Amino acid sequence: MDINKLNRPNFWDAMPPLWNSDREDSLVCCQVRAETHDVKSFFFATPDGSGFAFQPGQFITLELEINGEAINRCYTVSSSPARPHAISITVKRVPGGPVSNWLHDNLKAGDKVKVLQPAGEFTCAIHPAEKYLFLSAGSGITPLMSMTRAHHDLCDDRDIVFIHSARTPDDIIFERELGLIAASQQNFKTRFICERLGQRRDWPGPTGMLSLTALKLMAPDFMEREIFVCGPAPYMKAVRNMLDEAGFERARYHEESFSFETLQLETEQASTANGAINEEKNGAENGATPTSSEPAALTGFEIIFQKSNRQIVCGPQQHVLEAARNAGVRLASSCAQGMCGTCKVKLISGSVDMQHKGGIRQREIDQGMVLLCCSKPLSNLVVDK
Repeated sequence: MDINKLNRPNFWDAMPPLWNSDREDSLVCCQVRAETHDVKSFFFATPDGSGFAFQPGQFITLELEINGEAINRCYTVSSSPARPHAISITVKRVPGGPVSNWLHDNLKAGDKVKVLQPAGEFTCAIHPAEKYLFLSAGSGITPLMSMTRAHHDLCDDRDIVFIHSARTPDDIIFERELGLIAASQQNFKTRFICERLGQRRDWPGPTGMLSLTALKLMAPDFMEREIFVCGPAPYMKAVRNMLDEAGFERARYHEESFSFETLQLETEQASTANGAINEEKNGAENGATPTSSEPAALTGFEIIFQKSNRQIVCGPQQHVLEAARNAGVRLASSCAQGMCGTCKVKLISGSVDMQHKGGIRQREIDQGMVLLCCSKPLSNLVVDK
């Protein structure tokens, strides 16, 4: 990566060619910036100087090797697509989270990381509106910050109310930048609400949790706005209940889950539970004489995991990962939505209907790779796993 590109005369002559992760699968970390005591932003550029094209609110997938284990993790982009020469993610350190802790402790400027192309459908770009309401909590602020920065960079002074919830005033991510945007954009308003004061005893804003009463005070016309929400699952559930109580039209409500490390823990717990149930069931049935109805129940396609020597049955309308979990087969997975690429495997034989959301490169598909979480069998399968 040319660190002096800003001083090259021809750098300013034209827009850069667009980055394609099929052609160049690694990005170079060019800066690490502390946002709060437990949140950092990581900025990336391409080795060849190509630029980034994405919609504000989308995510990228990092393909990492941590302690000898391959781990994929999705992070929403926090930078503006109107600034194509670099892309950033903003990561909160999650207690026990292998990826967030590794990034905070190890990733530095100059390091290379394998990254998948931006993807995702949580974006204001495909939901035009005269007025928006952005609601976020914790590091769920990142996709909404990308949307906010995009409007600001494009001088689009849209009517936007941005309400962010944090634990304490010291935990507010991008507080100063949001204040500067609000000062320069006549129709952009930002509001913060904190659960408690923490160390900043001079905090002038409201404390407590976001409620319908507080929402009406901070955005009196919220019923007229297109609403985008991102934050922890309990926060988003509370917002949904709040808006349902108010009679808000769900067609103008959009939400995004951001905590893939939490999803990974939930997935592992579910897999363990399913495995225990399956073992208990097999133990209870051991030595029993099959009834005439049992063969009829085993309808679907045969899935063989070649390396582990396991065999399961998967229904034609069932995703392979779901069938494997139900049968007690433990497979690496994270988002379970075709986004992160964690469950990527080689398909030795057979065919599937795969409806992914950006978690796999075209060249990998051409090589016979599939994502089990979003693949339904069209025939018997043999998987290299």
